[in-house]
Amino acid sequence: MNVSIRAAIVVLTTAGAAVVWAQETDTTLSPAVLKEIARVEAEIDRIEAESLQRLAAPPDNQVQQVELLGKLMLYDKELSVNHNEACAFCHTPETGFTGPVSELNRTTASYPGSVRTRFSNRKPQSHAYAPLSPVLHYNPGQGDLVGGNFWDMRATGRRLGNPAAEQAEGPPTNPVEMGLPDVACAVYRAAQRPYRGLFEAVWGLQAFAIQWPSDVEQVCSQPGPPPTNDPIPVHLTPIDRGRAATTFDQMAQSIAGYEASAEVTAFTSKFDAVQAGKAQFTPQEQAGYALFRGKGQCNNCHRDGGPGEDPLFTDFTASNIGTPANPRLPYYAEQQPDARGYRANPAGSSYVDPGVAGFLAADHLLSQPSSVDARWAPLAPENVGRFQVPTLRNVDKRPYPDFIKAYGHNGYFTSLKSIVHFYNTRDVLPRCGRNDPGEGIACWPAPESTRNMNTKFVGRLGLSDEEEDALVSFMQTLSDGYMQR
Repeated sequence: MNVSIRAAIVVLTTAGAAVVWAQETDTTLSPAVLKEIARVEAEIDRIEAESLQRLAAPPDNQVQQVELLGKLMLYDKELSVNHNEACAFCHTPETGFTGPVSELNRTTASYPGSVRTRFSNRKPQSHAYAPLSPVLHYNPGQGDLVGGNFWDMRATGRRLGNPAAEQAEGPPTNPVEMGLPDVACAVYRAAQRPYRGLFEAVWGLQAFAIQWPSDVEQVCSQPGPPPTNDPIPVHLTPIDRGRAATTFDQMAQSIAGYEASAEVTAFTSKFDAVQAGKAQFTPQEQAGYALFRGKGQCNNCHRDGGPGEDPLFTDFTASNIGTPANPRLPYYAEQQPDARGYRANPAGSSYVDPGVAGFLAADHLLSQPSSVDARWAPLAPENVGRFQVPTLRNVDKRPYPDFIKAYGHNGYFTSLKSIVHFYNTRDVLPRCGRNDPGEGIACWPAPESTRNMNTKFVGRLGLSDEEEDALVSFMQTLSDGYMQR
């Protein structure tokens, strides 16, 4: 598949066929992609419809009420500027709550937003287990920032005490994601939805007691970012603005509540069954686990637990593993103003993702982050190119064997075997030349950034091909759904 963007036009073609998709008539996608997207959207609609039926007899437990609210909002397309994209478009159960479109994972890696010509600079993370990340803090003993959500940790959790809730506040007003011009628009849209009554029962009748201006729907139908001369375009009184901000926080806390529920953060993998004495690893899986804890050095960052520690398969720090730039990202071609005058990536093809340093220095951020602790600003240079260590739970969960998942912050890797091979051989194999047929097997491209690169646990592990396969086999035991609750 050839992927290109010219003058804010995204074209994906197979065998010369192309079809117009959705509301952006200058966007064309292949029939295969369209079919897969239609399947995902139908599944989102099905889950939303089933969840809406539960409103007829909602749970009598407030915790479960919050979880139901969060689920309804995650599957609600109306919370996007063009009424066409739910949060779940990038996070579905069948893939472990990450990107559910195999062909996009194989090609663009990032996903189109509500404005379909706009793509992000990173692949979707999983939101399963994300609520278990600690509030972002600096550990001077190990010299690391620890916690938060997002690849660059910018959802710190310092304000709400919950990184997952602050993460949920990013996509609604991110111009390349759900695209609303004002957080008040998310509140206004939620006020029109069937779950309003449940929301008011949980959070109070004041939640939507807001005097909306007569032009609110018109304003909220204009994709962000808002005009520089009108940065808060829904014009509310100070009291109503405060009320909308509080309700937006409560929406986000509801979403985080659902993400923390047993439906999403489940601990039902084969690994968990083995730990509970209810299953046994195969010889290959057992060999992989030994390598994971030993020669492969995976457990140094992807922690499998210890005394008083859940096996979350991340230590919530950040690292630069030396991932190559992913030339398939449409983001590199988003340097020209689109039809609405928005330039997502002024740097164009010269863009280098700054990672955590971008958040600390407020550089090149697509969505509003949590406030930066000013005491962390000096940490920016040592965090250039570093990205949060993701959990390995559900790392291989997929709806069918041939389904392609993307790995790494930019989705450069399209198989678990390839990223394991990279960890093993990054510093052993030669650098690839342009269009080198051996890329990913006999050579690797240069890292996107060599700043602060991890050379202690990555790059020269000395694993055989069989040992790489054993590691993959072990990580496949981390997919939820093996045990029934």
